[in-house]
Amino acid sequence: METQEQPQYVNPSAENGVGMTETPVAEDLPQLPPATESTTTTQLQQISDQVAAFLARFPDYVGNFFNNYKSQITTVAIILAAIISVKLVLAVLDAVNDIPLFATIFELVGIGYATWFVSRYLLKASTRQELSSNINNFKNQILGKEV
Repeated sequence: METQEQPQYVNPSAENGVGMTETPVAEDLPQLPPATESTTTTQLQQISDQVAAFLARFPDYVGNFFNNYKSQITTVAIILAAIISVKLVLAVLDAVNDIPLFATIFELVGIGYATWFVSRYLLKASTRQELSSNINNFKNQILGKEV
C-alpha cells in the first residue's frame, strides 16, 4: 500500500505570497440596484392589496365551490360519517365486551334470538310467506311505492 502524504498547512497571511489568491474585482460583476424604502413599500402595498382582494372574494369562491360540487361533497361527508360511526360502534362494543360475563351473556341472548327467529319464521312454509310479504312491504315503504 502506498502511504498518503498529509496536507500541509499554508498560512494565507504569509508575506511571501504563498497561498494567496487574487479576488476578482467587484466592478466586473453585475450588481443589483440598491433597495430603497419606496420600492419595498410599493411592493408590500401591492402584495397586501392582492391579499385583501383575494380575501374579499374568498366567500364567493367558497360558495361557488359548494354549489358546483354539492353532490360530491355530500357523498364524501356521508362516507366519512359512516366510517366514524362504524368506528365508534366498534369501540363501544369492544369496551362492553371487556366487561366480565357481558360477552357470554350477549352470546346467549344472540343464540336465543336466532333460535326463536328460526322457529318462528323459517320452519313452516306459511310463516316464510308471511316473512316474505313483510319484507316486501318494508321495501315498498322505503322505496316509496304503493303498498
